[in-house]
Amino acid sequence: MFVLFEEDGAFKAGTILADNDATLQVETTHGKRVKLKRANVLLNFREPAPADLLTRAETGAEELDLEFLWEVCGDDEFGFGEFAADYHGRPPSAVEAATVLLRLHSAPIWFHRKGKGRFRKAPADILQAALAGLEKKKQQAAAIEHMRGELVEGRMPPELAALLPQALYRPDRNRLEIKALEAACVDSGLSAPRLLLKCGALASSYDFHYNRFLFDQFPDGPTFPAYDPPIEPADLPRADVAAFSIDDASTTEIDDAFSVTPRPDGGWRIGIHIAAPALGFARGSALDTIARRRLSTVYMPGNKITMLPDEVVHAFTLAEGRDCPAVSLYLDVTSGLAIVGEESRVERVPIVANLRHHDIEPVFNDLTVHEGGPDFPWKRELTVLWDLATVLEAGRGKAAGNEDRIDYSFSVDWTKPTADGPGHVSIGRRLRGSPMDKLVAELMIHANATWGRLLDEAGVPGLYRAQGGGKVRMTTVAAPHEGLGVDCYAWSSSPLRRYVDLVNQWQIVSVLHGTEPAFAPRSAELMAALRDFELTYAEYAEFQRQMERYWCVRWLRQHGLGPVEATVLRENVVRLEPIPLVFKVPSMPLQMPGSRVKLNVEHTDLFDVEVEARFLQILSEPQAPADTEYAG
Repeated sequence: MFVLFEEDGAFKAGTILADNDATLQVETTHGKRVKLKRANVLLNFREPAPADLLTRAETGAEELDLEFLWEVCGDDEFGFGEFAADYHGRPPSAVEAATVLLRLHSAPIWFHRKGKGRFRKAPADILQAALAGLEKKKQQAAAIEHMRGELVEGRMPPELAALLPQALYRPDRNRLEIKALEAACVDSGLSAPRLLLKCGALASSYDFHYNRFLFDQFPDGPTFPAYDPPIEPADLPRADVAAFSIDDASTTEIDDAFSVTPRPDGGWRIGIHIAAPALGFARGSALDTIARRRLSTVYMPGNKITMLPDEVVHAFTLAEGRDCPAVSLYLDVTSGLAIVGEESRVERVPIVANLRHHDIEPVFNDLTVHEGGPDFPWKRELTVLWDLATVLEAGRGKAAGNEDRIDYSFSVDWTKPTADGPGHVSIGRRLRGSPMDKLVAELMIHANATWGRLLDEAGVPGLYRAQGGGKVRMTTVAAPHEGLGVDCYAWSSSPLRRYVDLVNQWQIVSVLHGTEPAFAPRSAELMAALRDFELTYAEYAEFQRQMERYWCVRWLRQHGLGPVEATVLRENVVRLEPIPLVFKVPSMPLQMPGSRVKLNVEHTDLFDVEVEARFLQILSEPQAPADTEYAG
């Protein structure tokens, strides 16, 4: 005697070895022996053999028309044996009964299961909804398969192109397009960005990184919304100075300039002049909303996203040949460089020159300031400012300590194509702490500290940078900055580029004009701006670091893979010597920090921004304890 039974959701057949009334010992078609409750037996039969029964029933079940079965079935619950008898008009054979059972069991949409071997036909409305859902799934599966095939063949489906940023940076895996993309990635063995680059959806690896930043920080794009033009400040007194700025060649947001005017009784009147966009629009205006949302200019090699629209930058940048609105701090200094008076003013400042680093540094550097050098325009003024900067630095109790550090500058020529896409990168090196660096830094520190005290003494809140116990934080009340050696430090010198500086400029102007400040004491809006700025500024800085690393890898690819020289920073971490690229070399034996080694660059990745290199040899060991601080 044989039995048909259900186990773990599957139908099985076997031979009865022992009948113990309530239980049976059964040997399945696979030779497995099981103990079976009699209540779990669905069908007893003598022929055919169990394996043959299942084979014939499975074949016959596929030939039964589900729609016909549903139509001829009654509305009441029924057993499969009863229905098989009605269907055939006679007692069914074991194969016929098993065939009906398998067909009913395989169609839960048409027939709802009510127990072992028992069913009930689905109501018409529920059936129609289920069939519609099934058809929808079929169509979706076909759509996924079509898109998958297109992607694997290197073509971009328009459905996926419409949501490309989301697919790359925040994929919704419930969407058909994302399911197709993931399936195509598995089939092609490529990651999503690499596959989309192959399909032409991404122009280059640069677009992948840049567009991810826009997706996260500028979801509406980097263009500016509509705004009212800034107001041209009127009735400002004109300063009797000849001011000049000092910036690198790419700077367009010129925030600061200087002037050196001899005093009749000896000494000089030193002017520190800061561009004044705060005079052109007020808090709560559309331009304020724009600046409040962006909070800072975003810098990256070869590109930038400005905090303010170009029209506003052009109106207030300290451009050569114009009288520019500015907030000025004047220092009256003696011939011995003692400061004997200070005055802050809101005025128009004649800008007579925009000096650039690449023009001035060859004639104004560490050698020339100590040993003399050729005459050049502005030599006298720069020398006076350098001497004053040295005095200010000593007054803070902070001796220079960055002269051996290297700053790197990135320049991208977008008109020059490369194998990795548009953009040929050049990376320059210069020692930090040059006379121009110190000159600008010390005068800016002095201005920010002076205007911070101005706000504090007037009882007007501002946004301060403070440092204590080695931790830097921002605060709305004046507090010491131990790292700089000043009693307070309010960022005020870059109002075209940072919202914090713009806020502080509104507050400073209100004190100088005797008007109500834009932000009152204990302002919740001021605290919110502080918190948002800290978070956003850190994210912008991290993006800049990431893009500098990206362009370092591009530079490496431009120059070809192969042997390179590097300096060991720690353990298996090295920095290439010509560029600030830091990475790990797992194959390198343990070396002393500061050792120079030779590596072979074997692979680079522009999406993961990684470098794989193999250790070749030691070039030299450090002669003295190494400075392990590094960029990367």
